[in-house]
Amino acid sequence: MASLKELRARIGSIKSTRKITSAMKMVAAAKLRRAQASAEAARPYAAAMRRMLGELAAATKGEEGAPRLLAGTGQDKVHLLIPITSDRGLCGGFNSNVHRLTLQTIKKLQAEGKTVKLLPVGRRA
Repeated sequence: MASLKELRARIGSIKSTRKITSAMKMVAAAKLRRAQASAEAARPYAAAMRRMLGELAAATKGEEGAPRLLAGTGQDKVHLLIPITSDRGLCGGFNSNVHRLTLQTIKKLQAEGKTVKLLPVGRRA
């Protein structure tokens, strides 16, 4: 059995570790709030880009020599999937959900006889 002195040292060590962990949680929460605010601020930009690309694609739909990426080919035999994962740690749940959804989509499209191409973005993809 450990001596009283060893037990006190162990208790002190555990309290110190608890304080460090608590401080790390607060820093992580602040970073998360900042990232959420930045994502919210980018929504109007994303909506404007989506609208602009939609208008551009609609304008070039019937033109000769229009870029195939915008005008399309009229067929849906080949699908491009772009899974976007994180480059940082502590995003295991997010990354695994992206992987799972990507695999489900690939299987569904291949079952329909379509060709699937991948363009992964992020270190975990």
